[in-house]
Amino acid sequence: MATDTLTANLSEKELWEGGHSPFNVSYGKLMMWYFLVSDAFTFSAFLIAYGTIRFSSPTWADPNHVFNAMPFLHGWDIPLGFVSIMTFILILSSVFVVRAVQEGHMMNKKGVMSWMFLGILGGAAFLGCQAWEWHHLITGASHGHGMTVNMNTFGAPIAFGQLFFVITGFHGFHVFSGVLINIIIFIQTWRGVYERRGHYEMVEKVGLYWHFVDLVWVFVFLAFYLL
Repeated sequence: MATDTLTANLSEKELWEGGHSPFNVSYGKLMMWYFLVSDAFTFSAFLIAYGTIRFSSPTWADPNHVFNAMPFLHGWDIPLGFVSIMTFILILSSVFVVRAVQEGHMMNKKGVMSWMFLGILGGAAFLGCQAWEWHHLITGASHGHGMTVNMNTFGAPIAFGQLFFVITGFHGFHVFSGVLINIIIFIQTWRGVYERRGHYEMVEKVGLYWHFVDLVWVFVFLAFYLL
């Protein structure tokens, strides 16, 4: 009876406003984590499928021969050289976004814009590198010295090429989406949206997504370029 009386005395606002987050994070960051976990399941399914096909095949493509080209150095044999540059660029862009988040914590608008701009450039550069790699593998194959010839030479099934373009393309779409989102965040920062809000939490949420994309690339790099 006492409990019923107490409940009746509570306003509707007090009943529905909720308590403190059990993870001590905002609703927005919690939802971002949920999204990243669900997206991680998708990437995991792709990579597990790749691993299953890879290790059930008697032969496979040698990445040292498939990925041995370098822009402006035609005819040079540089195994994994170009993809190493791509990986460095993506990791460096992630560092830039970390610095943008740190500047946001200090409410430094100019610092956020500067580092976010560099992060955007890094993501765009990575996409440009991936576009060149795809173009080389596709057009090189048509001229008799690309992925198709290398795969046939080393007895690998066509599944290697199919999985490569699907998985790296899926990751590239995430990078492309991240670059677009970072551009929006940059514009919003320039317009002073987050300064008026009194916090740069949106920069931190976008940073979580960007670091996730960076982490996923590590596993894609391991699967296709090293194993």
